[in-house]
Amino acid sequence: MDIKGYFDKRNLVFLACGVVATFMFYEPLKELTKFSLHSMFYSHIWLIPLVSAFFMFTERKAIFSDSKYSYRGGISLLIIGTILYLLGRKLHVQLNQNDYSSLMTFAGIIFLNGAFLLCYGAQAFKAALFPLFFLIFMVPIPVFLMDRIIHVLLIGSAAATDLLFKITGTPYIREGFTFHLPGISIEIANVCSGIRSSLALFITMVIAGHLFLQTGWKKVVLILAVFPITMFKNGIRIVTISLLATYVDERFLTQSWIHHSGGFLFFIPALVLLGLILWWLKRTEVQGSRIKDKGQRYKEQGKRQF
Repeated sequence: MDIKGYFDKRNLVFLACGVVATFMFYEPLKELTKFSLHSMFYSHIWLIPLVSAFFMFTERKAIFSDSKYSYRGGISLLIIGTILYLLGRKLHVQLNQNDYSSLMTFAGIIFLNGAFLLCYGAQAFKAALFPLFFLIFMVPIPVFLMDRIIHVLLIGSAAATDLLFKITGTPYIREGFTFHLPGISIEIANVCSGIRSSLALFITMVIAGHLFLQTGWKKVVLILAVFPITMFKNGIRIVTISLLATYVDERFLTQSWIHHSGGFLFFIPALVLLGLILWWLKRTEVQGSRIKDKGQRYKEQGKRQF
């Protein structure tokens, strides 16, 4: 694209929408920045638009090959984004910081998507679905939903811990999320749910699926595999620390670096396991493509012989 292309009318309209969005969402985004800096879950938030911009740039030829205005769809999304923004302003006092940031960030993303659809059309919007929808990871998870996700992870982590204690032959008594071992008792609390590593693995697998897989259901399989692997990883970490505290030193439960900062030791094997699943899914795609191509060649040869 030459320099004149950047000053195309539709680009100027999109830029104008961006200026409007900046004025509308400046304060909410400033609040989001403060919130993310003090949150144990959302330190990744400002990496998301950089990843989205990267994919928008690398896929720009496919995205902007046939740009057309889409007034109905674009204006509809702009209106929805504005309504959500006004709703957030009205409910600011009633909402906690997490849910306020969630609503306002979501409103901003809807507004931005509307501006893109308005200026570049449905075909460009469809081609840009991944980088546009990837921005959803900037939205903090509402508290009511986060509580349910953590509870599910706790249930899975407790089940994995229970299984691993049985496999290792460790004597224990279980009461819900509490395990009584010889000399100590451990409780699987919310901080043991692995929600932070789950978010990191989930986002990583979304990117990996987009880069390496073509089949929609295989992308879903890869993403869903994050949850059982996270639960099993949590179980391994809990059992490891518990056994060290029981048979080596009880301070492993309270003062050891492996308890407070050793999560990466268990994160890496989980990432490797997901990488193996990705490799297998990719391999089945390649094999399926080869079989399809071979069948097509046989079909064409049969037609020529006939």
